[in-house]
Amino acid sequence: MMSIVNSVAATPAEAIRSRRSVRAFLPTPVPRETVERMLDIARHAPNGSNIQPWHVQVVAGTHRDRLVEAILAADAADAPGYDEEYRYYPDEWVEPYLGRRRQLGKALYQLTGVAKGDTAAMKRQAARNYTFFDAPVGLFFTLDRRQGYGAWIDMGAFLQSVMIAARGEGLHTCPQAAFSKYHRLIRQHVPIPDDHVLVCGMALGYADPEAAVNQLVPERAPVSEFATFLWD
Repeated sequence: MMSIVNSVAATPAEAIRSRRSVRAFLPTPVPRETVERMLDIARHAPNGSNIQPWHVQVVAGTHRDRLVEAILAADAADAPGYDEEYRYYPDEWVEPYLGRRRQLGKALYQLTGVAKGDTAAMKRQAARNYTFFDAPVGLFFTLDRRQGYGAWIDMGAFLQSVMIAARGEGLHTCPQAAFSKYHRLIRQHVPIPDDHVLVCGMALGYADPEAAVNQLVPERAPVSEFATFLWD
């Protein structure tokens, strides 16, 4: 398996191929100027009619730490009243998506030492999301909920642009829909307008190259499996 490296991705192709969801970060600080530079690049993402629907809240330092502490406490207590703002996954899984999901889950749990059926260990691993996997910087991405489906497509392009810009700085990321469950709690710490939906969070920092979980490299389907060419 390919090892995680924190070197700068010199080309767009290198940035895209080396991007992955990192689940263990070093405590090395990330300068605010670096994050601002990334967002300045990402703002050029394509979007319909130039509406630029994305909004970003960045947390670091004590702001991040207080938020993490609050979410972990609520999650550990299984506090009621928390649910996702939108449904990310389908109600019923079908192939090939179910098989791919199971394959990834199996590989992830093997690397983190979580045994099959160990619900307590699974919960602890899931809670790692709410620490941003120890990354020093967290980002929250929101959309005005009055926007249509097109804005969600635009947000996807923006998210990818942020992650690719991060690789250009030698940084890694992990987009995290898991934060949606605690959107009400997050709003107590982050000024997200009521008319915005929390799309996801994102961990940002330097990947821990020694962490076993960062050796996970999900298998991607070849072009022949998902593309059809009607080409004379």
